[in-house]
Amino acid sequence: MRLILASASPRRHQLLGQLGLTPDEIIPADIDETPLTGEVPRDLAGRLATSKAKVVADSHSGAVILAADTVVGVGRRILPKTEEREEAAQCLNLLSGRSHRVFTGLCCVGPDSGTIRTRIVETRVKVKRLSREEINAYLDCAEWQGKAGGYGIQGAFSAFIPSIIGSYSNVVGLPLYETANLLTAALGRPLSFAGAP
Repeated sequence: MRLILASASPRRHQLLGQLGLTPDEIIPADIDETPLTGEVPRDLAGRLATSKAKVVADSHSGAVILAADTVVGVGRRILPKTEEREEAAQCLNLLSGRSHRVFTGLCCVGPDSGTIRTRIVETRVKVKRLSREEINAYLDCAEWQGKAGGYGIQGAFSAFIPSIIGSYSNVVGLPLYETANLLTAALGRPLSFAGAP
């Protein structure tokens, strides 16, 4: 049974590898990711993951489709996937000295395209109070580019995170416990982990 990852994220591809899985294809879904008016971070993560999975499933029947989308939220506020340095700086200043939540929506479409399984996973992340020098040093490393909330927990920014509550892999971009459960159900068999590193 073919497995298609509906995401271009190299981090998600690597995390799938930890489960011993290599997608047969990687097909990013091209959808509008603009939040709806009044939409909260949790709902956005779930909606985008489901939309991505359905778009790919429509043209690839017979395959298992896995899609995910990660959203960083401060209260009801949705932080962007930062592309510009100033935008990343604004995010880091907002996150400094407080806790925030990271939501990943998961959607798995079965090979009959009729069975759609979804999950939304939440992790709480605490960030230390950041000095101007620390923020500038992090921005200089360019690790923040394209990252939700302007940081990647798997890199240098981990030096600024005293604690998390919940799934670490969720903050990276793919909660492995929930992903394993969804794929086990969709594939109809336990994972073998034969290809795991």
